Amino acid sequence: QRRSLAPSQLAKRKAGDEDEEEEEEEDWHPPTTRKRQKAVSETESGECYRSPFRKPLAQLTNRPHCLDSSQHEAFIRSILSKPFKVPIPNYKGPLGLRSLGVKRAGVRSPLHDPFEEGALVLYEPPVLSAHDQLKIDKDKAPVHVVVDPVLSRVLRPHQREGVKFLWDCVTSRRIPGSHGCIMADEMGLGKTLQCITLMWTLLRQSPDCKPEIEKAVVVSPSSLVRNWYNEVEKWLGGRIQPLAIDGGSKEEIDRKLVGFMNQRGLRVPSPILIISYETFRLHAEVLQKGSVGLVICDEGHRLKNSENQTYQALNSLNTPRRVLISGTPIQNDLLEYFSLVHFVNSGILGTAQEFKRHFEMPILKGRDADASEAERHKGEERLKELISIVNRCLIRRTSDILSKYLPVKIEQVVCCRLTPLQAELYKNFLKQAKPVEELKEGKISVSSLSSITSLKKLCNHPALIYDKCVEEEEGFMGALDLFPAGYSTKSVEPQLSGKMLVLDYILAVTKSTSNDKVVLVSNYTQTLDLFEKLCRNRRYLYVRLDGTMSIKKRAKIVERFNSPSSPEFIFMLSSKAGGCGLNLIGANRLVMFDPDWNPANDEQAMARVWRDGQKKMCYIYRLLSTGTIEEKIFQRQTHKKALSSCVVDEEQDVERHFSLGELKELFTLNETTTSDTHDKIKCRRCVNGHQVRPPPDGSDCTSDLSQWNHCADKRGLQDSVLKAAWDAAVTFTFHHHSHEEQRGIP
Repeated sequence: QRRSLAPSQLAKRKAGDEDEEEEEEEDWHPPTTRKRQKAVSETESGECYRSPFRKPLAQLTNRPHCLDSSQHEAFIRSILSKPFKVPIPNYKGPLGLRSLGVKRAGVRSPLHDPFEEGALVLYEPPVLSAHDQLKIDKDKAPVHVVVDPVLSRVLRPHQREGVKFLWDCVTSRRIPGSHGCIMADEMGLGKTLQCITLMWTLLRQSPDCKPEIEKAVVVSPSSLVRNWYNEVEKWLGGRIQPLAIDGGSKEEIDRKLVGFMNQRGLRVPSPILIISYETFRLHAEVLQKGSVGLVICDEGHRLKNSENQTYQALNSLNTPRRVLISGTPIQNDLLEYFSLVHFVNSGILGTAQEFKRHFEMPILKGRDADASEAERHKGEERLKELISIVNRCLIRRTSDILSKYLPVKIEQVVCCRLTPLQAELYKNFLKQAKPVEELKEGKISVSSLSSITSLKKLCNHPALIYDKCVEEEEGFMGALDLFPAGYSTKSVEPQLSGKMLVLDYILAVTKSTSNDKVVLVSNYTQTLDLFEKLCRNRRYLYVRLDGTMSIKKRAKIVERFNSPSSPEFIFMLSSKAGGCGLNLIGANRLVMFDPDWNPANDEQAMARVWRDGQKKMCYIYRLLSTGTIEEKIFQRQTHKKALSSCVVDEEQDVERHFSLGELKELFTLNETTTSDTHDKIKCRRCVNGHQVRPPPDGSDCTSDLSQWNHCADKRGLQDSVLKAAWDAAVTFTFHHHSHEEQRGIP
C-alpha cells in the first residue's frame, strides 16, 4: 500500500501509535528507480557522497528564539557604541560628538584665530596672572574679537585702522556712554567696505562670546541702495542675506519691514536692512516699534539740518550705535557740523545754542579777514577745543592715501572767457536787474536768488535764458536783438558759449586721439539737454542719469557703462541726482561744467572716476567763466573748504583771503582779467601772469592755492587735450597733480 510522503501526512501518522507506525514503515518501501536503488545500496554499504557545500536543513518551527534581558541589552549597546562616520571622503573636521542643545564644555574660544598671520584683532582680553586664572569663571571669561579672515585679507592698512576705530566707538570704548562716530574719510577710500566689516563682526561676535547685535540698518540715497546690496554680496560671498528695499507699494514695504523688525535670536535670517532716506522717512513708524543694534547713514551730510523730517525720523530710531558716513562733513557752516555730531553722540557738544555761543561765533569771527588779533587768538583756542572733542568720535583720512594704489589724477580749474554774445547779455542784465542794489544793501530776496540762477545759466549757454529774453523778463528786456538772426534753440551752437566751445574741443580731441570715456556733470537738467543735442550732432554715443530715472535702471546703466566692451563714449550726470557714491571707473576724464555753492556737491561729483578699480590716468576739468559770478562761487567754495580743513583736516595755516563783505560782490563782470580768483589770492609764485618756480621771494605759494601745484598759461600745460582747446576760449588754469612728489616735480 502506497502512502503519501507529504509532511502533513507524516505529521498525522506520527501523532498515532509510534510503535505500530515504526513497524509499518520498516516493512514498507516505496518503489524506487535504479538510481535511487543505487543510492540506497551505497548508504547501506556505509559510503556517503553528499556534497560538502550542502548544509543540513534545520527544522522549521513557529516558536521565536528568545533572548534573556542581559543578552538583549548587550546587543543594543553594541549597536549604539559604533561611532558616527562622516560620509565625506578625507573629512578632517569635528566628528559631531556634541549633541544639539548641549552646552559646550571647556574654555570659551574666539570665532577666529587671533594669532594667525595677518589677523585683525579688535579686542584682546586682559592678561591674567596664574592666580587670577584659577579664580575666574570660565563661562564668563572674555575672548578675542577677530575680524573674519575673508575680510581682513582684503583690507588695506588705512581700512584696518578705520575698522578698529569704528568698533571702539560703537562699543563705547573711546567715549564712555557714547556709541556713535563719523566716518569722514574722503571719497574713494573704501568707507563702504569698512562699514560692512564692522557690521559682519558685530553680527557674529563680541568679547562675551555671542553676537553684539541682532540687526543692522543701512540708510543711503536711493541711487545707492542696490550698490550697498551688491557690495555686501561681493565681500561676504553669500554668507549673509541682506534685505534691500528699493521700490514697491506701501503695503508691500510695510510687510517687509514688519517681518524684519520681528526677527529674533542669535542667527537672524536677514539681519541687514538696506533702505533709502525717502522710504525710511515714509515708513518710520514701523521701524520705530522695535529696536535695532546699529544704524549706518551713508552720505550722512543729508542730516545737516536737525529740523528736517528725515533727521527727526532717524533720531527717533531706537538704537544706541550710530555710524554716519560723509566725505564732506562740513559743507556750509559749523552749525550743520554740530547737527551731525549731535546725531551720533548726543550731548558731547552741548545744545545747539551752547555750541553756537561757545564755538561757532568765536571761530567764524577769528576766520574773517577783518578780525582783530584778540578775536583770532580766541577763535584758534575754541577751534582747538572743538577739534579735541570731536576727534574722539571722528576719523578723517585724505585721498592722498590713494596715490599708493591708484593711477595719477590731474585736476584742472579752467577759466574760459565769455563769447561776445554772453558778455553783452551779462552786462545788459547787470544794468537792468534791480536785485543788484538790494544785495549791496545786505538784503537777499527771492528776486536776488533768481538773478543769481539766471547769470549762472547764461554762463553755461545763452540758450538757457532765451525764453526769458523772448518774454522780456526783468533784466532781459531788449536782449533778443543781441542774438544772431534766425537763432533757434532746437540746435546747439557751441560757438555762442565759451565753456561749451572748450567742451566741444575736449570731447573731439579725446574721441579722435584715445579710447578714453568722459563723464559730463552739471547742476541743471537744461544743460544736460544741451549736452544731448551736442552728442547727437557729433554722433557720440551717450547715456544720461538724472532725477527722472528709476533706481533699478540707474544701477543697470552704470554697470553697462563701466564695462570695457560698452560703446558709450559719454556719461551725462546730474550732480543733484547721482553725484554721490556712484562708481564710474569706466571713464577716466570728467568735466565739471558749472560750480555749485556747496563745495561738497562738486567734490562728490568729481570723485566718481578716481576710485578703486580705476586703471588709467584721470583728468578732471572744472570749467569757470572768467570774471563772472562763477568765479565768485568758486572763491566762496575756497572759503568754505578753508573752514572745513581747519575743523576736519586740522590745517592751521589757511590764509584769510576773502572777507565776508567781498563775497557779497556777486553782480560784477571783470572783462580785463585772465582769472579773477588768481588776482584775489595774490599768488606769490607768478610774475606777469606766468608761474615762476620757486616763487620770487623764496616763500611757498598762498595756502588757499596750495592745493593746486601749478598756475599755468598755455606754455605750462602738459595736457594735450586742453592745449588743443586753449586758443578757443581758455584764459588761465590751476593744476593739481595727485602724484607730484613721486614724480619729483618741485
